[in-house]
Amino acid sequence: MASVRRGPRKTIFDPVHGVISLEGASLDLVGHRSFQRLWGIRQTGLAHLVFPGANHTRLEHSLGVYAVVRTMADRLGLDAESADRVAAGGLLHDLGHTPLSHTLEPTLREVTGAGHESRSRAMIVEGTNLPPSGEAGPTIPELLERHRIVPRSVGELVDPAGRSPPPLLRAILHGAIDADRIDYLQRDAYYTGVAHGTIDAARLLDTVRATRSRLVFAEKGRQAVEGFLVGRALMYSSVYYHKTVRAAEVMAQAAVERVPGYPETARSLLDGTDGDLLVALQVAGGRSAALAQGLRERRLHKRVVGWKKLAPSERAGLRKLVRQPTVRREREDALADRIGAPPGAVLFDLAGLDAREPRGADWAEVGVAEDGRVVHPFRPPSVWRSLAIRPPSVWSASLYVEPRFRAVAERRFGRRAAALL
Repeated sequence: MASVRRGPRKTIFDPVHGVISLEGASLDLVGHRSFQRLWGIRQTGLAHLVFPGANHTRLEHSLGVYAVVRTMADRLGLDAESADRVAAGGLLHDLGHTPLSHTLEPTLREVTGAGHESRSRAMIVEGTNLPPSGEAGPTIPELLERHRIVPRSVGELVDPAGRSPPPLLRAILHGAIDADRIDYLQRDAYYTGVAHGTIDAARLLDTVRATRSRLVFAEKGRQAVEGFLVGRALMYSSVYYHKTVRAAEVMAQAAVERVPGYPETARSLLDGTDGDLLVALQVAGGRSAALAQGLRERRLHKRVVGWKKLAPSERAGLRKLVRQPTVRREREDALADRIGAPPGAVLFDLAGLDAREPRGADWAEVGVAEDGRVVHPFRPPSVWRSLAIRPPSVWSASLYVEPRFRAVAERRFGRRAAALL
């Protein structure tokens, strides 16, 4: 029987997944200007300042998630409509990211009141573009509709808060072991050179199953599931929350927050690429330019004190700074003034208190099929459960200071958080 011609088809050679095939909706979506913007956003933010190979982009990651979703859809026997829907979600899930990826997520939430998932959904459902442009051409929802994919159904998968996409499709993109994590752990380990993140993705994908509209793994895949858990935990402590990576990230956040006219003037800074942002900060002048120049030349702030354990009152005081960024900035600059330093020379890192990576609840629902029934190995106390709920950083909070003020800061500030609040 002669083969049926389905239209244009292209292949991309990926160092993590091998050959990725694009056709139909995926081929059209990859060519859209909002997707192409992701070429200019590094997947791991500023981690390349510590791990020089980490120059991979959100576009590469999005293609990788698409490839994993397609494999999962095939293993799970999804119908064509569901497979196309969740594949589009995997491809488009990161459209709304700011420059430097997760680095500026707290800033985005302060400026717009929402995270990147909400922006991704708006681009998928409403057709907004980043950066805004009056250029002619089909919008993303128009491209989806052209291929008989309902934009709202894709948007609900990408940003499911308050909505109810089918549980199985949701789990493919938003589960403890999902397509997003399967790609970024492999990809980030590959490009950073950190072997801790190596996972047995082939085994995970080979043993994934659907039971009662939930993702589970066959018993023979349990070791791969446990290895995934170990890799995830170690990548967070070794790469994503590395103290020098965090120094660069708080500097970038401080540079945006100190742009004249903030927060209103920051909206446009969050719509472009990494390069657009650094140029705009340089043009802004003042402390924003000085901090941006420090990032360009890798003159990074140094940690003068970090807190692993905090008294209840200290934790409450630092959490207040998380909830009220204006108060945090006032406190940072008051501390800088105490040591004769300019604004932005002293910065809190509160990521250990504000980690948005789910730590326990989703892992409790990971199912393994054993002897005809589904068990949940991460619910009861165990070494694996301990890893599952392990905080992504051992440091609850830290204080970073511009290098030339490090010595005086160490003399003046002491070790107790309460003294700095």
